[in-house]
Amino acid sequence: MKQFGLIGKTLGHSFSKSYFEDKFEKEHIENASYDNFPLEVIEEFKTLIKERSFSGMNVTIPYKVSIIPMLDELSEEVQSIGAVNTIQFINNKLIGYNTDYIGFHNSLKPFLANTMDKALILGTGGASKAVVYALEKIGITCLCVSRKPEDNQLSYEELNEFVLKHHLLIVNTTPLGTSPNIDQCPDIPYQFITEHHLLMDLVYNPAETLFLKKGKEKGANILNGKSMLVHQAEEAWKIWNT
Repeated sequence: MKQFGLIGKTLGHSFSKSYFEDKFEKEHIENASYDNFPLEVIEEFKTLIKERSFSGMNVTIPYKVSIIPMLDELSEEVQSIGAVNTIQFINNKLIGYNTDYIGFHNSLKPFLANTMDKALILGTGGASKAVVYALEKIGITCLCVSRKPEDNQLSYEELNEFVLKHHLLIVNTTPLGTSPNIDQCPDIPYQFITEHHLLMDLVYNPAETLFLKKGKEKGANILNGKSMLVHQAEEAWKIWNT
């Protein structure tokens, strides 16, 4: 039996387990199982992999960056992005990959307009790094927003009509709005969003977050993270079975 799973801190919101269980059933994959492994701290990962034999693993918030020192090798993409969401266990080695950027790109591409040459990225965690990597590869300039901005980043307080007018793609990479905290959303000036904007939320539970609802009310196109999950999961499955 091949063991796969997901590590993160709080995993009740995740659809990964049900997605892979459905996949195994539909595709008659009988020698595989997928489980959630919540970790209070990333150091528990070492104990987990000693106790069980894994073939592959997914990584979610907040460990996409802190997992890196525990891996033996990193893909080229991870070396550029600086975040891991997929681990391959092969020949007693742990190899880190990032399929988030592929999932994000494939999910977003059908909805992009030619006018969307600049993107506002809400959040600066591991997921945001994959989003920036994917967008810059297709020529879209990214501006990140953080509660604690560093060089070339903005604070939420600095967002105004001018910034939103010149960034027609807005991507929420924070966990704000994830069930059960559905009354939360990033603190941006929603009054300046228009029908020319596209708002994408990496959150997929609920299907329509408060962030997306507020954008929809202003006529913007909206997209949640469900299709991104599917695309990145399938890419992870390819890696695990290479």
